[in-house]
Amino acid sequence: MDERYPPIEPYDHGLLDVGDGNRVYWEVCGNPAGRPALVVHGGPGSGCGPWPRRNFDPARYRVVLFDQRNCGRSTPHAADPATDLRHNTTEHLIADMERLREHLGVDRWLLYGGSWGSTLLLAYAQRHPERVSAIVIAAVTTTRRSEIDWLYRGVGRYFPREWERFLAGGGVGPDDDVVGAYARLVEDPDPAVRDRAVLDWCAWEDALVSTEGVGNPYGDRPSADRIAMVRICVRYFSHGAWLTEGALIRDAGRLAGIPGVLIHGRLDLGSPPITAWQLHRAWPGSRLHLVEEAGHFGTAATRRHLLAALDHFATTD
Repeated sequence: MDERYPPIEPYDHGLLDVGDGNRVYWEVCGNPAGRPALVVHGGPGSGCGPWPRRNFDPARYRVVLFDQRNCGRSTPHAADPATDLRHNTTEHLIADMERLREHLGVDRWLLYGGSWGSTLLLAYAQRHPERVSAIVIAAVTTTRRSEIDWLYRGVGRYFPREWERFLAGGGVGPDDDVVGAYARLVEDPDPAVRDRAVLDWCAWEDALVSTEGVGNPYGDRPSADRIAMVRICVRYFSHGAWLTEGALIRDAGRLAGIPGVLIHGRLDLGSPPITAWQLHRAWPGSRLHLVEEAGHFGTAATRRHLLAALDHFATTD
């Protein structure tokens, strides 16, 4: 049974000029007088679809969604090989979020996201804690280089055949920089090389969630969305998201006073629960729910924890 709220449509939307020739798509749903909340999507580069809207009570929340630079409905789009991604970094995205907050006249907002979205919202919250009223994360990551190494190397011990194919697609060996190799391949002048690299990358991502019964959530995306996601992913992961290693956990004390709920699947193979645990221990006042039998995409139990947290914060200052 789907316990989420009924589908809703935006009552306002637009493209925000964030500089460097970039325009970021945004939309607002729910109650214009409700508690402001920002949905921070994953990927990086996945774009934000309509499904997160249903996690919020539309009578009590003013829900803001946006597509991060160069993906989704933002322009220019990373599917175009001519799109220059030099101005797409974590720092740029943090600045975009602040510009969007000011544009919409929001004083403080709840942040909700997961996977890469949790990294970005944590980086934003530690930079601007006075602008954050609460945080809810489902699938915790901080994009440490150690996490990236696990995702594209360490977890290969559970998927040896698929990992061997992934390495072969990158033209590297088990001790080489496979993420860096794909970062070069997706910028190759030959479109056939680029397309092959995108498909191989998505095949690996799909393998990691193959035990969760979710099909092929990466490889089955429309071609343009797939290309944009991979181009942006490999850029961020080959640079460690331009974050000092371990900084988001080391500096979690900056979140003191901001209530937070962390929800993580115990069987998340791509993002083991240790990161969620370490963040919880470093963040005063946070609550952690480790969901048994749940992976990266979660289960009905994950959704119940998520809805309970958002319903709680809807009536809590």
